[in-house]
Amino acid sequence: MIHLPLVRQGPLRALAVRVVAAVVLVLLTVSVIYADRDGYRDLNEDGLTLLDCFYYAVVSLSTTGYGDITPVTSQARLVNIVFITPARVLFLIILVGTTLEVLTDQYRNSLRVNRWRRKLKDHIIVCGYGTKGRAAISALLETGYDKSRIIVVENREIALRQATANGLVTIEGNATRSSVLLEADVKNCKAVIIATDSDEASVLITLTVRQLTAGQVRIIAAVREQENAALLKQSGAHHVIVSSSTAGRLLGLTTTTPPLIDVVEDLLTPGQGMALAMRSAERSEVGSNPRELQTLVVALIRRGKVVALGGEHAETIETGDMLIYIRDEEKSLPVT
Repeated sequence: MIHLPLVRQGPLRALAVRVVAAVVLVLLTVSVIYADRDGYRDLNEDGLTLLDCFYYAVVSLSTTGYGDITPVTSQARLVNIVFITPARVLFLIILVGTTLEVLTDQYRNSLRVNRWRRKLKDHIIVCGYGTKGRAAISALLETGYDKSRIIVVENREIALRQATANGLVTIEGNATRSSVLLEADVKNCKAVIIATDSDEASVLITLTVRQLTAGQVRIIAAVREQENAALLKQSGAHHVIVSSSTAGRLLGLTTTTPPLIDVVEDLLTPGQGMALAMRSAERSEVGSNPRELQTLVVALIRRGKVVALGGEHAETIETGDMLIYIRDEEKSLPVT
């Protein structure tokens, strides 16, 4: 089931509004009838009391109409034509309003889903909206990626509500199932990020994605244990991040060389200090040594592989290279 972000009125509030509207309409009808009670005839011919007016209003608005109280004067009949009949129609609309709203919401949601599917292109599927999934989406948004092209696949109700509340498109279901991934249009997506809490689930999702896409979609997965990284690589993941070993290495660096962890945190924290960035090599930079550029280049991406700049052999920039450099986040912030 696809859930598009939507701000909706609470069901209790919607029901309360309808109840109040129905009561107000009944009271207004009673007041009109009571003011013109002399124009009505009762079978008992003892005149209309306030209770009789309530009774006539309810049976009239509900279209029951027992006929024991009837308008006999021209004025009373005119009031029935001008006021009671439209009030009866309005009362019925209020009673069936909930059903109409449900049908309308379903139709409107179907139109929104169809419109969303037509515009969907180069989207990214994030399997899991836990700590890792939320952090991955935050990183995507920080790089300027369109939020509407991010799809969260999750089967936990709380996580689904959080993702929808944050304006993300969500699909309820288990990402290990082919039908759920096909609902997310996995065959035409740009990449799949696997951020589940279980290494076993990550392997199953990777195998399913590879089977559905014939290996044409990039798969980025996170695992807890180092020994499962090779299994994920064999299953078809292009990049595997081991969360436990990465956290352990950072803990070790913090113990032995505390300043290093500050630099790493600075690089990973968006909006302040330094940040890693990537850009295409400019024509004027081709043939130059990356170390001679004004920006601090730390690596080159050449034909999909990382070219380290260390060692005795001096690398030069070639056409088509991507430069990995350190950007000053504070200088790149827009001036307000």
